[in-house]
Amino acid sequence: MSYRYETHLHTCQASACGRSTGAEHVRYYKALGYDGIFVTDHFFRGNCAVDRSLPWEEKVRRFCAGYRDARAEGDRVGLQVFFAWEESIDGDDYLVYGCDEDWLLRHPEIEHATRREQLELAHANGGCVVQAHPFRMRDYIHRILLGSRYCDAVEVANAGNRPQDDVCAYRYAKELGFPMTCGSDNHHSGFAVRDPAVTWGVETETRLTCPKDYVDLILSGAPMKLLCPPERLQAQPGMTIEESFWLDENERPVPTGRDWLKG
Repeated sequence: MSYRYETHLHTCQASACGRSTGAEHVRYYKALGYDGIFVTDHFFRGNCAVDRSLPWEEKVRRFCAGYRDARAEGDRVGLQVFFAWEESIDGDDYLVYGCDEDWLLRHPEIEHATRREQLELAHANGGCVVQAHPFRMRDYIHRILLGSRYCDAVEVANAGNRPQDDVCAYRYAKELGFPMTCGSDNHHSGFAVRDPAVTWGVETETRLTCPKDYVDLILSGAPMKLLCPPERLQAQPGMTIEESFWLDENERPVPTGRDWLKG
């Protein structure tokens, strides 16, 4: 028996770039035969739809609206829905799993945490941090920053990436021995707007009962099947990648001097 989960998804209720509600996402993944989804809306330093000037409790309440909408629909149709989020610090993005709404209410310091503090806070609650799409370049990302000191795993396949981004992420994670994850980075669900072939995620051998089950799989290095085409992680002629930088012990960028496409 195996179980399919979306690990990276944004709702329009909490992510400014989201197009679908939590409930719309749930109906789409249920129709595709998935067992569950993680709602990972953009947190307050990312492309969040929530007014940052609000009091902390109200900000958190509004931030969780997409998740709550998805959870209610998931309970209705029979799809597991789990809470997580995606934080952006300097263009480098991190998926935080294993901390819930109540935890956020008790930890307002997470809003301005450094990468190291974010990792320590997540670990203290039994959670983990996955660097999302580490080799992505977009208009809001001015350089590739590799947070190997500040994450537990690497998202090596992301349906929103260029193929070379995923090839490099896979080689980076493999070389450093990181557990690997895969996600769609889905902002817009529905068969009229999204090809199921680019709806990805992970496949597990056991059913998840809570977000910490997924955290445990990541931290233990347990096998998870990446639900993406195998060729997505293979270099092709003509691919190029921009310069990349390590983040040192002070979170400052240091050139890697590597062309990850050349191994």
